[in-house]
Amino acid sequence: MERLGFCFLDRPSVEKQIELVKKIERLGYESAWVTETRLARDAFTVLGAFAAVTSRIKLCTGIVNSWTRGAALMAMTLATLDEMAPGRVICGLGAYWDPLAWKQGIKRSKPVTQMREYLPAVRRLLNLEEFTYEGEFVKLRDITLDLGHGAARKPKPVKLFIGPTGPVMTELAGEIADGALLNGLLSPEYTRGMIENLRAGAKEAGRSLDGFEQLQLVNISMSEDQRGARDVSRYVVTKYLGQQPHIGKAAGLEPELLERINKTMGGWPARPGGIEDAMKLVSDDVVDSLTISGNESLVKDRVHEWMDAGITYPVLLPLSDNYDEMVEKLAPGKW
Repeated sequence: MERLGFCFLDRPSVEKQIELVKKIERLGYESAWVTETRLARDAFTVLGAFAAVTSRIKLCTGIVNSWTRGAALMAMTLATLDEMAPGRVICGLGAYWDPLAWKQGIKRSKPVTQMREYLPAVRRLLNLEEFTYEGEFVKLRDITLDLGHGAARKPKPVKLFIGPTGPVMTELAGEIADGALLNGLLSPEYTRGMIENLRAGAKEAGRSLDGFEQLQLVNISMSEDQRGARDVSRYVVTKYLGQQPHIGKAAGLEPELLERINKTMGGWPARPGGIEDAMKLVSDDVVDSLTISGNESLVKDRVHEWMDAGITYPVLLPLSDNYDEMVEKLAPGKW
């Protein structure tokens, strides 16, 4: 396993993440990813801090949504980050989810159409084009990026990925994106189908996937105590199944079970004790199909299930809090 990414969810503290990213770079990891889950932390502030303490590792969003930042603001933010970490920035874009979007007054509709407009518009802005675009969702009028005072007026080489879950968005990634970061909490079997969706999208666009990165978040709880490791994973799996129904649908779970989990939790945000109560509805088999929970040897063995499904390399997302141990024992060259 020569290429690996490492992703930070809503943990640990930002201070600890900055310490860890320096270690990750030193150990030879390919990329560092920061999520923007729920309303916990924004990704770009953390990545800016990463840029200040690293010099080689790719700095990536995994994932930011395409609804709360307009295309011009997104492009300006990415151009700024590229100025701090030239040639090292990857932006993973996602379609967001309800009810979180609805609670902010955002009415999501036609997410594939919106992404089809949004990603190319951001790319054109990063290429420093001056243009007008009147789409259904994206509207830009006689606009171009200014860049900072004194900055060389050269296109910004930021890679734009899509972070898909469903088949249609996955096909769109193969059609228009520079790469894909496949969602976490998806089984290897589902991943195999997503790789076929990427190929179908590329074929539809008449493009080759040579150089197209097919990455995936792989959620890991590492411990010699497998029962304890599973319970750590079960907590996160339960929360996602109860709050983000597209994950449960992709996992192939019965709608009735997902409804019971949601009601037991109390929706989003969950009621006090709701996640713990709903965990009783999530079996070991479900946890093991969506995560890797166990010791170092098991983690290294099972990651290959996702590799065999066709991804380019895994992006490890720690669920347990032994971050230093995981970073060190799972580093490239130690497999």
